[in-house]
Amino acid sequence: MRMIHSVIALLATACLSTGAFATDSENTVIGEVEMPTVQSSEAFNAVKKKLGKWTGQMTQSLTGDVFDVSYEWKLTSAGNTITETIIEDGVEMLTTYSDQDGELIVKHYCALGTEPIFKVSQTSEDVLALELDQGLSGLHAGHQSFVTAMKWTMAADDPNVMTFENTVSLDGEATQNRAVLKRSY
Repeated sequence: MRMIHSVIALLATACLSTGAFATDSENTVIGEVEMPTVQSSEAFNAVKKKLGKWTGQMTQSLTGDVFDVSYEWKLTSAGNTITETIIEDGVEMLTTYSDQDGELIVKHYCALGTEPIFKVSQTSEDVLALELDQGLSGLHAGHQSFVTAMKWTMAADDPNVMTFENTVSLDGEATQNRAVLKRSY
């Protein structure tokens, strides 16, 4: 019995000394400089619900094709940015989510060769929707192809299932895509 208590005490001490019980309220320190505390927006916190890897299949409305997709959200920059690595039909892309002046700013680095910037159009317990921020993006449908909107709807009965929808302007023609995703970790 003493041996068990000793092992438990030793494990607790090791965890405390390595920061395993660190709280979210602790500030990040780089070198000897303490980083300021950042208050995240409601929309940023909604994206945090998606942390992890999600897989599924996407249906492309333009062609009717169905193909494999995966999306992986990771928290980085001391908890101030989320990166999303996207793989759609074997093609990798990147999206970043971060707050600027209390508003979520989303930048998508697309296989279409454009980098649309989005703002929040809807946020609730189960839905996060984004629309193109034309002022920041400067994209023109007549000259470029780009994603114009994205929407995630979490399943009401399972936090590990969601639907992803996006609208893409391809050569000036709007097309929608839809995927049902499951969290794999």
